[in-house]
Amino acid sequence: MQLFFQENISPPLISLEPDESKHLCRVLRKKQGDQVFVTNGEGTLFECVIIEANPKKTSLKVIKTTEVEKEPFHIHLAIAPTKSPDRMEWMVEKITELGFHELTLLETMNSERSYLKTDRLEKKIISACKQSLKYRVPTLHPISKLDEVLDPGEFEGYQKFIAYVDEHHDHHLFDSAEPNGKYLILIGPEGDFDPIEIEKAFEAGFKPVSLGKARLRTETAGLAAVQMLQTLNR
Repeated sequence: MQLFFQENISPPLISLEPDESKHLCRVLRKKQGDQVFVTNGEGTLFECVIIEANPKKTSLKVIKTTEVEKEPFHIHLAIAPTKSPDRMEWMVEKITELGFHELTLLETMNSERSYLKTDRLEKKIISACKQSLKYRVPTLHPISKLDEVLDPGEFEGYQKFIAYVDEHHDHHLFDSAEPNGKYLILIGPEGDFDPIEIEKAFEAGFKPVSLGKARLRTETAGLAAVQMLQTLNR
């Protein structure tokens, strides 16, 4: 199954954007009359037939529409960008394949990078959605200050956790989270959260959790957190 992505779809006709059209025609060598699948990234799957295969603008006709049910849980990862943007792009690709719902990039006291091109991350997310056959594109938020995420009124009803390096952690994320919930988990930069930030998180209702005995890189910690919450809900 080859999945294509197109925003703002209005059946029964779909005109694919140039990048998707080029991939369809020149890489996959699809032609008129072939069947393809398209998603709008909002949970709808369109089964289509090619009317005109053109590398600049391919025309499709929708023959079947399926609404994909939402998952009964919601994973929001808030993480400080790594010094290397490549590592963050790798993480975003992998957590998209595993399945998450929202990503907020954090600016913290020890952040080594306060700016990251989100357009590249968006492309990684969409590409990973198509590869792993996911019909809802996760939401990517721009850089936010940690205090904004700690605002008690912002995430009412969420199970809120903060993961940081501490050999005295008593609670593992997998044991602390409850299934079928909404989760917000904070992961700090390569230098970890400052103790002042950790204390602020406690005051805002975040629970300290461990991701295991090993000391993980920032991007590995993000991947591990998403995988644990996915496993908990499966």
